[in-house]
Amino acid sequence: MPFVDDGRSSQASRIRIAIDRGGTFTDCLGIIPGRPDILIKLLSNDPANYADAPTEGIRRILQTATGTYVLNRVESIKMGTTVATNALLERSSTPCALVVTKGFKDLLRIGDQTRPRLFDLNIRRPETLFKEVLEIDERVTLHTATEDAAPIHPLEGETYDLRTGLSGEPVRVLQQLDSEKSREGLQQLYDSGVRSLAVVLLHSYTFPDHELELAKIASDIGFTQISLSSQIFPMIKAVSRGYSATADAYLTPLTRAYVNGFRKGFVGDLEDTKGARCEFMQSDGGLVGWQKFSGLKAILSGPAGGVVGMSRTCYDLERKKPIIGFDMGGTSTDVSRFAGALEHTFESMTAGITIQSPQLEVDTVAAGGGSILSYRNGLFLAGPESASAHPGPVAYRKGGPLTVTDANLVLGRLQADYFPKIFGKGENEPLNYEGARAAFQKLAFQVNADLEASGGKTKSIEDLALGFLEVANETMCRPIRALTEAKGYRTSDHDLAVFGGAGGQHACGIASNLGIDRILVHRYSSVLSAYGMTLADLVHDVQEPCSTNLETSLEELDQRLANLEKTAVESLAHEGVPEKLMSFEHFLNLCYAGSDTTFMIQRPESGTFAEAFVAEHKRQFSFIMPGRDVLVEDVRVRATARSPSIEPTFTLSKHLSEFPPKPVSSKKAVDSVKMYFEDGWSTAPLYTLGTLSPGDLVSGPAIILDDTQTIVVSPKSKAIILDRHVVIELDQKSAVSEITSDIANRVVDPVQLSVMAHRFMSIAEQMGHALQKTSVSVNIKERLDFSCALFSPDGRLVANAPHVPVHLGSMEQAVMYQHKLYEGKLRPGDVVVSNHPISGGTHLPDITTITPVFSADGKEIIFYTASRGHHQEIGGILPGSMPAGSVELFEEGATIVSHFLVRDGHFDEEGMTKLLLHDPAQFRGCSGTRNLADNLNDLKAQVSANAKGAALVTDLIGEHGLDTVHFNMRAITSNAESAVRAFLLRTHAERKGEPLTAIDYMDDGTPIALTITIDPTTASAHFDFTGTGEEGYHSFNAPAAITRSAILYVLRCLIAQDIPLNEGCLRPLTFTIPEGSILNPSATAAVCAGNPITSQRVTDVVIRAFEACAASQGDCNVISFGHDGDAAYSGFGFGETICGGSGAGPGWHGTSGVHIHMTNTRITDPEILEKRYPVVLRQFEIRDGSGGRGKWNGGNGIRRVYEFGKDMGMSVVSERRVVRPYGMKGGGEGANGVNFLAKKKEGGERR
Repeated sequence: MPFVDDGRSSQASRIRIAIDRGGTFTDCLGIIPGRPDILIKLLSNDPANYADAPTEGIRRILQTATGTYVLNRVESIKMGTTVATNALLERSSTPCALVVTKGFKDLLRIGDQTRPRLFDLNIRRPETLFKEVLEIDERVTLHTATEDAAPIHPLEGETYDLRTGLSGEPVRVLQQLDSEKSREGLQQLYDSGVRSLAVVLLHSYTFPDHELELAKIASDIGFTQISLSSQIFPMIKAVSRGYSATADAYLTPLTRAYVNGFRKGFVGDLEDTKGARCEFMQSDGGLVGWQKFSGLKAILSGPAGGVVGMSRTCYDLERKKPIIGFDMGGTSTDVSRFAGALEHTFESMTAGITIQSPQLEVDTVAAGGGSILSYRNGLFLAGPESASAHPGPVAYRKGGPLTVTDANLVLGRLQADYFPKIFGKGENEPLNYEGARAAFQKLAFQVNADLEASGGKTKSIEDLALGFLEVANETMCRPIRALTEAKGYRTSDHDLAVFGGAGGQHACGIASNLGIDRILVHRYSSVLSAYGMTLADLVHDVQEPCSTNLETSLEELDQRLANLEKTAVESLAHEGVPEKLMSFEHFLNLCYAGSDTTFMIQRPESGTFAEAFVAEHKRQFSFIMPGRDVLVEDVRVRATARSPSIEPTFTLSKHLSEFPPKPVSSKKAVDSVKMYFEDGWSTAPLYTLGTLSPGDLVSGPAIILDDTQTIVVSPKSKAIILDRHVVIELDQKSAVSEITSDIANRVVDPVQLSVMAHRFMSIAEQMGHALQKTSVSVNIKERLDFSCALFSPDGRLVANAPHVPVHLGSMEQAVMYQHKLYEGKLRPGDVVVSNHPISGGTHLPDITTITPVFSADGKEIIFYTASRGHHQEIGGILPGSMPAGSVELFEEGATIVSHFLVRDGHFDEEGMTKLLLHDPAQFRGCSGTRNLADNLNDLKAQVSANAKGAALVTDLIGEHGLDTVHFNMRAITSNAESAVRAFLLRTHAERKGEPLTAIDYMDDGTPIALTITIDPTTASAHFDFTGTGEEGYHSFNAPAAITRSAILYVLRCLIAQDIPLNEGCLRPLTFTIPEGSILNPSATAAVCAGNPITSQRVTDVVIRAFEACAASQGDCNVISFGHDGDAAYSGFGFGETICGGSGAGPGWHGTSGVHIHMTNTRITDPEILEKRYPVVLRQFEIRDGSGGRGKWNGGNGIRRVYEFGKDMGMSVVSERRVVRPYGMKGGGEGANGVNFLAKKKEGGERR
């Protein structure tokens, strides 16, 4: 029945209702002054009992509170919902249509050109949100280029309309909008049944005129949803802004329908502004009236409530110690951070879609209570697959798989007797404890068989379950470390605020792993997202683009901020908020000139925007850039109408003084249960939260229960009960691992091995985060053309982050070369740099920095850390240092066999200047680097990333001891070796012992020949490239390290399991790579194309030998352009690699417009490209029909057309322009690639 208003209400007793509608459960909270809060938990979908869970929750709250369904007793309804999130994940809404600038119909299909999973031959991108595309005849571009100060002079006969954009930049209108043609196209879309549009025109963030005109036309036709990218969020980057517009167009009709359906449960549809306010939580942590709630702003609606709740309930305003939010659910875990202000991000990835909009910074890991536990290749794995709510864990009695929840149940951390009997087919049975034990027993047979074979000690069911929990905890710790350590914060300097249904079960384990000594659990922690809704504020966020110098535009910026504030005031006033209750935050989005990395800086209480920006840059990146201008990219105002507080200010010292801790009376325990920890079974008291009093001190092990959660207090931990919190104190000193130095007779433990594999990988990942953050060049920071890795004391690969595959195997050769060269001569504080092919390099722009990590006494190298980054400019005969016509190595830029970049802690800037700037210029026709400043800054960033890795290695050794870490390092490489040997034996059997052979030809006819012979007696293989052509007088020669990388990559792809990628993968292999061949050239041969081009052809040959799939594009399409400058203007250089089509395989089609195999770097956004350089990108779309035809079709290539605004040097390095990509098993060949050059003459004619 609909809710009614009886005309009588008492303001003092009016109810505040908060609702978190999740995917599985809906939490409803009713708060009435002076009365106990009312908590209702419902299934989100239960059509047999109610039509809508939130409406039913309100009905039950009113019934409990008042005995009636009278709505006028309700002051406010605040709700968060996962309706939009689930629709995005499941692609369950109605597709929209994309309206886009002509020439860019596939812009959002290609995206940034990267593939989601590095080692999947069957590349699968997320499904697009639009089903139709309409190209619009219109084009604008920016008139000036930030990297080129020289003016652009139009050719004779060339005309254009010059305007001023919202950002203040001059905009050239190259082609006016064709209104009539646009109307015809829109009408056709409408007639086909489309009602929702996403409009994405290039540079509309600063010149929205054409989008606004299209919106008027579409509205006249009758479209019901028109999402303009210029209005959704006016920031540069067409791809991200376009994804955001399509997400809004896709989700808003669904969100609006849900909101309207919810309103129908109320008489008057909640239209009465004097009645109950109905507000929804947005992704940015602010509330908005139901009338303005949109699909894009709803994506993180549910998690945002939890972050707000955490920030308002667990942050100590007196101590001001930052907190980490740990929100563990059934399928995934969300982590966040709060240090006095909500932290926002303005570009994030959700369900494969890049969202450009203010969102709370929440990182999600696919690990939760429902994460599936598995044992593969000697490793324990928790997730990423999930049992979901259906069928759920084994314990749910619906035939589900073994999960984290089952492990907690077996170990006594969940007590079946205290769970409702809602499981099984009839939903009337308890949790299945015996079933969970039986599932672990079955898995124990497999694990123990492997342990017995290796001489190890077998594991009990409990040890097995405990081991899986340790691995699950470490899996969840990785994103927490990334959220903190990668930004320059020590994780251990935080408190851990735990919430979510499963968070309390894992809190002590997570905190112990992270070195955190205090855990905060609010009394509403299991429903904190709902409670957070009651604490959130009504907000209005408004932003405009800007392009100006900070120092010279302060008055103008103040005026723009004032204008935005007026807009925000009007919006909140329309919501019924008096201006006296509003507060405002002013922001400038700032960056250094020449950098695309921006910081949204809030106006500081003291000091200037510039000072705040420099301080933040130094804190995150550890360096500043004196002398560079600070630029303003956007101006922003966030207006807030603060909600009346219902949560007391949290001050831990005050609470502890009010309720001095004292040991809890044993009589308060309601039960005594068995729990299993590292030392075995323990008898533990079980308390219900309602029976405990403020000041009670509960010593672990123990369980504390309330109606919606289980809190596990581990041994040697103590829980202090406060009036609104449970505070758990950990003794971190006693938590440090007991290390033994005698490990000579130890065997591999799969639990410790799995945990160490996570830790090694985490070190490499955090090195990568640090390098991306601290670098300055577009190539490293934006395109992510870099790799970081950890190496053994003799220079062999231990772990690498999933960066650029061509670097993976070749970096080991570089580290081993320097290790042997300086054996016994390196000292603490040293960093060595190299890029030469003879010292493990691939091509000269890829510069490697290598840092030895010494033991505590400084006498022994215990690890190496290394990073390799592609430097866009290192000199040579052409800007970009990738000349297509180079024939000698010196023509490609600076060569460094070995040099101490840092010696005894001193960075050798003078020596590097000589190597990069002066030495290359000595050769005829060559220049030194054209961007020395970026080179030096990026090298410093690489040094910093290595140092980060070294510090993390030192921390790991401090936790576990050097012998244990080294033991597991060797075990992990042996684990990878075993996986490869098993694969080789399977392949030998499948191919009946026959050698594997393949041959392919470069475009000049040079053969690449391969014979693979597998020896089943040793489970080894020999890769013989005899028959490969000789090195050529060109740049396509590939150092031998590249071939090793290609083989390593292919083996990892074919094994198709998540094995550690390290030197163990290559142990079963031997190689014959003829000296003087194109794959093992002489020391002076040109090699710049070998890395991006020949590596792809080698990969195709290896894949062909294994008959795994058809050929892919076979190159990286490297384009470089720029000029050397002159007396008046400095020069510039730019380069990027361009995607193509991937090969089809048995059971799958290839993917179009994607980077394949040996690279996975991003392509430059069209708007960024045109902002920085004097170029117009005329076309970027998929080349339909170019993939090979067959039962399974190959992916199509792309067309990318550049138009240059001035004379400059240009180079295109490419392959498969003559020899077509091969098909497999009778499939057809793909089309040749084609390069065109058209020169414009005076008058506009092209030839």
